[in-house]
Amino acid sequence: MQLRTLIFLAVSFTFFSCKEATKETNSASEPIQLEAEEATIPVYEDLEGNAVALSDYRGKRILLNYWATWCRPCIEEMPDLLKLQTVLEQENYVFLFASDQSVKKIQAFKTARGFDFKFIKYNGTYPEQQISALPVTLIYNEAGEQVSRFDGGMSWDTPEMIEQLKNIQ
Repeated sequence: MQLRTLIFLAVSFTFFSCKEATKETNSASEPIQLEAEEATIPVYEDLEGNAVALSDYRGKRILLNYWATWCRPCIEEMPDLLKLQTVLEQENYVFLFASDQSVKKIQAFKTARGFDFKFIKYNGTYPEQQISALPVTLIYNEAGEQVSRFDGGMSWDTPEMIEQLKNIQ
């Protein structure tokens, strides 16, 4: 009986030891591969697939709106944002509309709705931006620092909102 137990333990030890060695080899090589892949995927890209970085707009104020084609409040606030974009043109603002949906869906939405915005593809995840519901709009000052955040649909073209955005430093 002791011989059977000894043989069983020896076989089990050998079997599980080999399996662990395989796991270690795989786990050691996977992070390197994933890091290399992540490094090549930009956080944002335009609809032609070119990388877009917020730092590209340093020296300008940025209104970055996270939205989706299926998000009713997102779509409902877009006419106000279009008016706001016209009003704030002279205030050194850039408007960017980021969605994690496919470029094909974003392009189809842009064509169907005719909104004249700079739509970009967001390749990150919403939790990385502390986003749990859409829309979310982030405002960056000319130094590239986030200075405001608006969660939910807003009335963007009110005199109070326009004044608040004009006074952002």
